[in-house]
Amino acid sequence: MKYIDYIVEQAQNLLAIDSPTGYTKLASAYVAAELMSLGVDVKVTGKGGVLACINEGGSDPIMLTSHVDTLGCMVHQIKDSGRLKMTPLGATHCENIETENCRIVTKSGRIYEGTCQLENASCHVNEAYDVKRTWDNVEIVIDEPVKSAEDVKKLGIANGDFICFDPRTTVTVNGYIKSRFLDDKLSAAILLGFARYVTEEKVDLKRKLYLHFTVFEEIGHGAASYPEDVTEIWSVDMGCVGEGLECTEREVSICAKDSGGPYSYEVVSRMVELAQKHGLGYAVDIYPSYRSDVGAALSAGFDGKFGLIGPGVYASHGYERSHVDGVKNTFELIRHYLEV
Repeated sequence: MKYIDYIVEQAQNLLAIDSPTGYTKLASAYVAAELMSLGVDVKVTGKGGVLACINEGGSDPIMLTSHVDTLGCMVHQIKDSGRLKMTPLGATHCENIETENCRIVTKSGRIYEGTCQLENASCHVNEAYDVKRTWDNVEIVIDEPVKSAEDVKKLGIANGDFICFDPRTTVTVNGYIKSRFLDDKLSAAILLGFARYVTEEKVDLKRKLYLHFTVFEEIGHGAASYPEDVTEIWSVDMGCVGEGLECTEREVSICAKDSGGPYSYEVVSRMVELAQKHGLGYAVDIYPSYRSDVGAALSAGFDGKFGLIGPGVYASHGYERSHVDGVKNTFELIRHYLEV
């Protein structure tokens, strides 16, 4: 299906754009330009997200959200050694970024390359290499001839500069999609694919549809604002895959409950009904350590129905893996729900 190929292409394009929480302007600009190329009107929100509306004349408005902000870090301190101490953005784990290449984005826009390493990272020198990794002993080694804090400051690097990690995106011949930050750029690409499908095929949606690409989901307030007429909100995010859960990377995950509580009974039940009717690969799961953009909307006072779905993603917040089948099942569930 051409729209699935388009989604994978858009995911790769988005993943190639650095966008840790707080530094998302390039990813938002890309999404806005892509939507406008499809003939969709967009608005850039005050926070820097992208809000689009499809089928203005439809009733019972629904909003689907995904987020283009990712995990990352910031410069916390420039060490006397010329290395950088980090502070995490969102739930970044230092164990998961060790040995990863990165880019340091200064406030003037200049970019430097580097690597995340354990202090004294040479195994032939460090006899305590098995030490527990913490934000105090994992650091950024800048790919510049710097030997002191003063050398680093002369480059224009300062506290508060963003550190963006290499996603290492690859798509295997048998359909596996592997990358950092599939959460949530894979689902952002799914929403772009759905926008293209609706506009190119001139699909007669009965409902007014908002697409909201948020930029602060990773720290909890991405979808805290929403159009006043919205009666239903979905977070189209990553589906959890792991011990104790039924979902795999090839399925669409339907979340019945996350750490904030249960999702709307009517919405979840309708999702399951449609998945069964159309033979979709799906699973219903509980996410014990998860909070979505829906939670931000509810905390901000949203009074309506709400749901959470997404393609199964393994190793969340690390080097993640999904599959084109999970993408297709997620796309099809959205399509069947909104075309009824």
